[in-house]
Amino acid sequence: MTVHLVIELQGKDGAHPVIQAIEAYKARLRLGITRTQQRLIQFEQRYHVDTLHFLQEMVAEDLEGGDLEYVEWAGEAKLLEGLEAELMELESAR
Repeated sequence: MTVHLVIELQGKDGAHPVIQAIEAYKARLRLGITRTQQRLIQFEQRYHVDTLHFLQEMVAEDLEGGDLEYVEWAGEAKLLEGLEAELMELESAR
């Protein structure tokens, strides 16, 4: 399903700040993705499993940090999913 968004601006130069704001937001999303990927790599290296395996097979008792570490790892994975989806949506906008 395609959604059309219309933005009406006062002057012809008004589009530039809007485009700049979108580009700046995309840059922040990319930075967030990089940071989140780095956190996931730390967990993966510590436990010698990838995040997909962790999400499908592991429970809090499998981790040294227990529930807290499980929630942190799972939360980072969910955050990455959301950031990537949002960036993909903005990248496909025209």
